[in-house]
Amino acid sequence: MDKFTTLNGVVAPLEALNVDTEQTIPKQYLKRIERTGYGRFLFFDWRFNKDGSDNPEFEMNAARYKGASILLTKDNFGCGSSREHAPWALNDYGIRCILATSFADIFFNNCFNNGMLPIVLDAGVIEQLFQEVRATEGYQLTVDLAKQTITKPDGSAIAFDIDGFKKHRLLNGLDQIGLTLEHEARIAAYEQKRQIA
Repeated sequence: MDKFTTLNGVVAPLEALNVDTEQTIPKQYLKRIERTGYGRFLFFDWRFNKDGSDNPEFEMNAARYKGASILLTKDNFGCGSSREHAPWALNDYGIRCILATSFADIFFNNCFNNGMLPIVLDAGVIEQLFQEVRATEGYQLTVDLAKQTITKPDGSAIAFDIDGFKKHRLLNGLDQIGLTLEHEARIAAYEQKRQIA
């Protein structure tokens, strides 16, 4: 898993409540066994018209948000089914950080399992960011995980909270397998001892 240390990226707005995992990655696209290739199906029913063309009314389709790596959204993001394909799709699309007022629990934890940083911010801060993103084309934020700050273009910083263990995992690029392998020597010693017994 890639480490998450500092991210400087364009912010894309998704002003919607209760965005569930079916909206994030519709069920008909869950046939792949790899973690890659899902980005083109992200928000599929919103991003595309029935003929496959881009939906101009979907704000994230605007040219100014192409290549965004930070998603700005609202309450209860990632609700619905527990499919891990949702963070896979976001990550494959290029999103590494999500700013919201709240997240569904399973989705929130799946983000950390896939090298993404979900950050909970107060509603007033989120609203201010929506205004700034829309007012300034190419609006970028710098997210520093070690310092737990989000720096705005004017230099002001927003502090955020994160569980210490989750922070450690992201800073060191440790998914669940990586965490287990931190104890590889002890596991090998235990297995060796079992063979002798």
